[in-house]
Amino acid sequence: MPNNIKIIFWGTPNFASKILETLIITDFPPILVVTAPDSRKGRGLQKSPSEVKKTAKKWGLDVTEPQKLKENVNLLKQLRDLEADLFIVASYGKIIPSDYLKIPKKGALNLHPSLLPKYRGPSPIQATILNGDKETGITIILMDEEMDHGPIVASKKFLIEDKITYRKLEEKLIEEGSKLLIEILPRWLTDEIQPEPQDHSQATFCKIIKKEDGRIDFNESAELIERKIRAFEIWPNVYFQKNQKIYKILDADVFKNSNVLKTKNPGEFFCFNKSLIVKCSIDGLLIKKIQPENKKSLDGYSFWCGYQKYLN
Repeated sequence: MPNNIKIIFWGTPNFASKILETLIITDFPPILVVTAPDSRKGRGLQKSPSEVKKTAKKWGLDVTEPQKLKENVNLLKQLRDLEADLFIVASYGKIIPSDYLKIPKKGALNLHPSLLPKYRGPSPIQATILNGDKETGITIILMDEEMDHGPIVASKKFLIEDKITYRKLEEKLIEEGSKLLIEILPRWLTDEIQPEPQDHSQATFCKIIKKEDGRIDFNESAELIERKIRAFEIWPNVYFQKNQKIYKILDADVFKNSNVLKTKNPGEFFCFNKSLIVKCSIDGLLIKKIQPENKKSLDGYSFWCGYQKYLN
């Protein structure tokens, strides 16, 4: 495979930054990286670069951070002038208009962390955990102007370990996605792969995760809340509010002792055998690790000892 292939990489978060690093270290460094502009984060709302920008700068790659793509004449000209062979896209965060997708000679490949057409959209990793799936995978598609809609170039399926967290599942998807991309890239560039259309009748969609999605409703089942804790461990976390204070639940398990739970009401906290439990609509949630607002995290029993009077 010639090493003069001109690739432009599009991506923003951690998932994309790891894919970018794989391209660099396997001798497919992009000639340009397109990522989201710096965003304001933290209490001081300081500007922070995307994970992709950090990686690109570490390796000395050129970066552009457009505020918008549609009718961005300067960016279109810049990309056309580069005469790229291929776009590689991973979690960029915006729909890329068709004017851009027409630029590269070999099209635009998108790495999506689900088995398309399942879980099109911005939160497939969270959706996989929330729905209790036993398997997932990575899909590489040839992009068109619709979201996660283009024909499938390659995919890899794998089983998920029980109680997997967002971080661990993302790591596995990065590992499998990186290997799959490097495996198919030479064959794609020499026209040896014929993409297969998705079965659009089987498409399902996932939504943008918002802060309020992490707020606990104890009228839900303990099983669903426990899944949310694992799915939302990076953001927005799972939390409840008591006396105008926020409490984040960082680790928990499902408690199924019906004899203990039968006298409790949903939302009622109690201690059993030095474990902190809250009754849910189905079963109870055994809280292993919890963080009071502006405080360090505590194990459930220590939290009960110090905060019992605030809970019920």
